[in-house]
Amino acid sequence: MRRLPTRAVLAAAAAALVVVPMAAATAAQATPEPPGKPITVMTRNIYLGADINRPVEAALAAQAQGKTPQEVVAALAIATDQTRRIVDATNFPVRSKLLAREIATAKPDLVGLQEVALWRSGPLELNKVGVPNATAVDYDFLATLLADLRAAGTPYVAEVVGERADVESPSFTATMGNPRDVRLTMHDVILKRATNALTVTGEHDQLFAHNLKVEISGVTMNFSRGYQWVDVRAGGSSFRFVNSHFEAFSSNLALAQGMQVAAEATATDRTTVFVCDCNSDPLLDRVKPQDTVPHKAPYDFLTGPAGYTDQWLEWAPAEQGWTSGLSERVNDASAAGFDHRIDMVFAHTLDGRPLDVDRGFITGNQVTDRDPATGLWPSDHAGVVLRLRGW
Repeated sequence: MRRLPTRAVLAAAAAALVVVPMAAATAAQATPEPPGKPITVMTRNIYLGADINRPVEAALAAQAQGKTPQEVVAALAIATDQTRRIVDATNFPVRSKLLAREIATAKPDLVGLQEVALWRSGPLELNKVGVPNATAVDYDFLATLLADLRAAGTPYVAEVVGERADVESPSFTATMGNPRDVRLTMHDVILKRATNALTVTGEHDQLFAHNLKVEISGVTMNFSRGYQWVDVRAGGSSFRFVNSHFEAFSSNLALAQGMQVAAEATATDRTTVFVCDCNSDPLLDRVKPQDTVPHKAPYDFLTGPAGYTDQWLEWAPAEQGWTSGLSERVNDASAAGFDHRIDMVFAHTLDGRPLDVDRGFITGNQVTDRDPATGLWPSDHAGVVLRLRGW
């Protein structure tokens, strides 16, 4: 075979070095890698309607003062009556319509709801203090919100409904008026938009191993919390969506709960999106009297050792994402109460990169979001909505 001159061989090699990369680049430009279907997620604490610390603190104060068991129960009952009246005043049927309008406008594919309360009542049973057996439904937050979403023309399906704390207390006024038992059952819920193309391929709900327990006159009240998730398929992509609500009373407990979520709910074969009311302010170093870690510890753990990205910060500065916290009666005249951020959207990808954010905004944080007749805000929290891609 005739050999090419050395100069011709070198020229051909140089041409190959130029032509091959150009051809590869042209092919890559012609068939770009699909960016992945964008998914809009939302986290929304819908507010149980009152401060449930009031009855507990009243009973514990009575115990600390050496009151009799009957006096401790009376303190619990009077504070419960006050709290339950505030639930009426914060009027979830009104607030639910505001929340439904938010969700119908944002049209998230998936929503993580916290503080989805079921309030019930029954006959006063002083011989069964703390036994959750009242059955008459006063307010069913989930049923009301789903009905309002259907009425707004944007139906959603409750994919996972997780029962959390289920506590009951005697309730009456200082003069023994309005005697009854009041029961509160809390839930976390994952909603999926009924008309989207997402397919749920798996789900799970789990109570935390470490929860707040309160002893009142020999009765233990368990304020259980937990986490839940759905695995979903969107086009050719799959990811996990996790929802949770960490303990507010103790950052030690909230940290333990965050560690459990990271260990048990983080997917090992796909991206995990985690939304929560984390009750952890990234900017707050204060340590509560009953704690050994600062308020920000759960957040620092999730965005540090756990490997999660705070997706809001991929979109806007922290101060544009304040979500908490209005007054107990949620009838504030201004939005000044929104002064810190504890409602989060995190992501954990297999290669450690953040997800892309196409769009983001806060809901329920403007004076115009209030009910014009009552002045009520949708919740004592604001919602966070992010449109994510890059699974």
